[in-house]
Amino acid sequence: MKAIQFQSFGKPEVLQYLDLPTPVPAEGHALVKVVSASVNPSDVKNVSGHFDHTVPPRVPGRDFSGVVAAGPAEWLGAEVWGTGGDIGFTRDGTHAEYLEVPVAALARKPAALTHAQAASIGVNFVVAWLGTVDYARLSEGETIAVIGVSGGVGGAVTQIAKARGARVIGVGRDAPAEGSPAARLIDAFVPMDEHTAARVRELTAGAGVDVVYDAVGGVAFELALSLVKRRGRVVEISATGKRRVEFDLIDFYHNETQLLGADSAKLGVAESAPLMRAIAEAFDAGRFEAPVVAEHYPLAHAREAYEAVAAGTRGRVVIDME
Repeated sequence: MKAIQFQSFGKPEVLQYLDLPTPVPAEGHALVKVVSASVNPSDVKNVSGHFDHTVPPRVPGRDFSGVVAAGPAEWLGAEVWGTGGDIGFTRDGTHAEYLEVPVAALARKPAALTHAQAASIGVNFVVAWLGTVDYARLSEGETIAVIGVSGGVGGAVTQIAKARGARVIGVGRDAPAEGSPAARLIDAFVPMDEHTAARVRELTAGAGVDVVYDAVGGVAFELALSLVKRRGRVVEISATGKRRVEFDLIDFYHNETQLLGADSAKLGVAESAPLMRAIAEAFDAGRFEAPVVAEHYPLAHAREAYEAVAAGTRGRVVIDME
């Protein structure tokens, strides 16, 4: 099979397009013929050597959509999708024509989505779901501020929050791209600057928001804490710009703030499957919309896809195998 592989860490130029043996699925596993796979910022970081547990040579890639080519009879020919914090890291990933996964990882793709759209969902919606639904337990009538609303995770959080009946205040350097689901769904947009906290307080009658989902972290951490109301919840998933932060501990405990971390990379492809099934149900019910796929690349030009993501392309970047 054709695949992308890196044998040493570095910039996207270390990626090689080559032939590798097609996996033969072991007992309890299935072989998926990958149709489309997205490129996430974490894939770029993985190739660069950001993650200590990745050992090259490795086929990268976390998200996929495809068709079961070998495995249990009841799954043969089924259109499936998935994601995982193991594939592309401790086991070969999705930027190849075929992918071996445990049968427990199989989840049917939403019928209304193309393979390219389905491949652009995994990482963003899983970590958005973890932080919003499982950890912060956002409920109907609450208000959430989404820092980094114009990004992939921010857009997913926005969709999940609106589907749960919440009010969404988007925060970021830039407003969501015109035509994106987030642009249509947010109730207000607040630029990220020295006036952000005051503006959010104005929009919440001085109280602050019930939940802050901070998809930026690091440089935005203190801002996130300043936006939340008493006994509110702050979700952190990243550390852009710096990994060590400072904040006023007295203000923090007086406000009785709950601070939550969410890391989808801790979920392997099998552990992610139940979330993918719940997300698929929401897509099939019309509660979610596919994000904008900004660029398509053939597998042979995967290096260019990585370069586009590294450069900060707005919208999802997808590798199509055919």
